[in-house]
Amino acid sequence: MAEPHKSYVQQWLQNGLRSRKNGFFRQINARLLIEQAQRNIRYKTELQNEGMGNCINFGRPSSSKLQQNQVPDLSLNLIPRQQQPIVSPSSIQCTINHQTNTTIGTPSSSGVSSAASSTTSASVLKSINNDNNNCNRFQYVALFDYDARTNDDLTIRKSDLLEIIYRKNTAWWKAKNENGQEGWIPSNYVAKRDSLESESWYFKSIRRIDAEKLLMSDVNEHGSFLIRDSETKKTDFSLSIRDNDSVKHYRIRQCEDGRFYIARRTTFNTLPELVTHYSKMSDGLCVNLRRPCVHIVKPEPDGLSHNLVDKWEISRRDIKLIRRLGHGQFGDVWEGVWNDNVAVAVKTLKPGSMNPTDFLAEASIMKRLRHANLIQLYAVCTIEEPIYIVTELMKNGSLLDYLQNPRGRQLKMSALIYMATQIARGMAYLEQQNYIHRDLAARNVLVGENNTVKIADFGLARIIKVSQLHDLLQDQLKNLLLNFDLKLCI
Repeated sequence: MAEPHKSYVQQWLQNGLRSRKNGFFRQINARLLIEQAQRNIRYKTELQNEGMGNCINFGRPSSSKLQQNQVPDLSLNLIPRQQQPIVSPSSIQCTINHQTNTTIGTPSSSGVSSAASSTTSASVLKSINNDNNNCNRFQYVALFDYDARTNDDLTIRKSDLLEIIYRKNTAWWKAKNENGQEGWIPSNYVAKRDSLESESWYFKSIRRIDAEKLLMSDVNEHGSFLIRDSETKKTDFSLSIRDNDSVKHYRIRQCEDGRFYIARRTTFNTLPELVTHYSKMSDGLCVNLRRPCVHIVKPEPDGLSHNLVDKWEISRRDIKLIRRLGHGQFGDVWEGVWNDNVAVAVKTLKPGSMNPTDFLAEASIMKRLRHANLIQLYAVCTIEEPIYIVTELMKNGSLLDYLQNPRGRQLKMSALIYMATQIARGMAYLEQQNYIHRDLAARNVLVGENNTVKIADFGLARIIKVSQLHDLLQDQLKNLLLNFDLKLCI
């Protein structure tokens, strides 16, 4: 076929529609464009059969000519003048090609008017540029909902696309959403688009025992699954699936070429491909993958807000005490609210129980300790008495009280072992940080949702005044002697 007589559609088929902007190369799916053109041709043919009337030359072959692979007679390709020039769909998904040797150009035909050609090119280029800008700007996706705590924060919802404007520190980033709104967000609430961390089924370095606990919770069902990092080999992953009343685990290995597999007969380029395959069929697994495991607990942001990460003294006026949760040797524990929107726990210390200067020095150390099984210290109020210690709130109170109420007494041995394991992890972390608790007891372990436990009051025993400790020891000794006398009497 002579080059001058090639049809517009055939040139699309051979070369594809390509364009260039700012050094990026994009190739539109030629097959979709051909199908669109063929639909337009059929529509045009129907109009011709009804009567051409007032028409213009648009330079497109008939479908019969294409099927017979004949040189089309461009003089027969007519459409009504009232019709707008047919343009390729601007919504077609584009792919960036970083190939500098690709020939770039807008397809043209001898039968296409210059006005129609420039209109088509401008429309396609504009669409490509907009898509390109969005891909480059909004490179992060929200993993969880976050409600703004201050006027400087940005409220986000799961799956929102975000542009990161400024990273103040590792914990808080300034972001912009697609509506142009800006504000601070916790960095552990977002992940890069198309990254492994952005997948709802990827639970990073969660342990096997924790994976089983999550999958067996009431919110998950038969076929729920998650993928986690292998605990034994860094390059491998583990697939955990709920199979009715048990959890099955499968090792995901990597070939030398980087492909993933559970069984060697079937390999995949990426983990999402593996998940897609086993979602359609079990293919040797206990059950096909049906639904990602539900994230029961959202991660805690680091600090109350972006400007309090490295600051521990806050205004007492920002704290409202709601109800008293308990009473201890050194003060009371209250449920409170910070800034009218963040639920917190507030420990009020008895006047004179500690030196404010010593307490601030200790609080600066306590605030830097970060572990999933340690209560997070948010801030303190030491300017006036009583001293406030502001921490995260655990809904179910102390472990001592929890085990004595009806719900706690119904816990199975596996749940109790799970709690003990969490306490051991928290204490092991303190040891790694060369930090001593000095007062570990069930009353200083707090219980949250799904039997999550966290160690509290670490470091307080060190800064309690000697006189207060002396009184405490005397009270404990009296109780011990009283119990001993009662046993003797019995």
